[in-house]
Amino acid sequence: MSTIRNRAPAPQHGYVLITSLVLLLVVTIMAISMYRSFGVQEQIAGNLREKGRALQAAEAAEQYAEQWMLNGNGALPLVNCNTLLAATPSNNVGQICTNALNEPTVINVPWVTGAGAPVGTTYTPTGFTTGSGQNLFYALPAFYITSLGISADGTGTVYQVDAVGYGGTQNAVAVVESTYIVGSSTTCVSCQQ
Repeated sequence: MSTIRNRAPAPQHGYVLITSLVLLLVVTIMAISMYRSFGVQEQIAGNLREKGRALQAAEAAEQYAEQWMLNGNGALPLVNCNTLLAATPSNNVGQICTNALNEPTVINVPWVTGAGAPVGTTYTPTGFTTGSGQNLFYALPAFYITSLGISADGTGTVYQVDAVGYGGTQNAVAVVESTYIVGSSTTCVSCQQ
């Protein structure tokens, strides 16, 4: 006759349960880290986009100002700038100022006089829209032209062109500056034979 022996079950130590809980904790921490990282990367990408938009707007205003001077407006009388003008690609508006935007004034935007009145010339590129919402700009780009006098070689007049552009918010701002010489070429008539 055979005897059936009942063995007592081996005591369970819970290693599988502890290991599973530790792995679950590690996976949860990794998922939370990735989620936060994606959020930060999205914010960085949005900030870079707005910075690029602001820079493009400022460069558009700067290029308009330089082209405006090349079209013969560099010979206009100099004025003490204390008003804000409005330019578009079709109306040929601008002004050349005797009062310069000095550091740190040039980086404090919008540019204002001592009395708090806005100065410079706003520029509205074709298709440019301001307001609030997706793909809109916070404000119009603007430029400010200052005459720095005759060039060192005496062949033209030196101008400083400051321009500011905004992205979608007032915090997305780009300020660009160029020094521009407007003059005419000189030909030596007595040298030609």
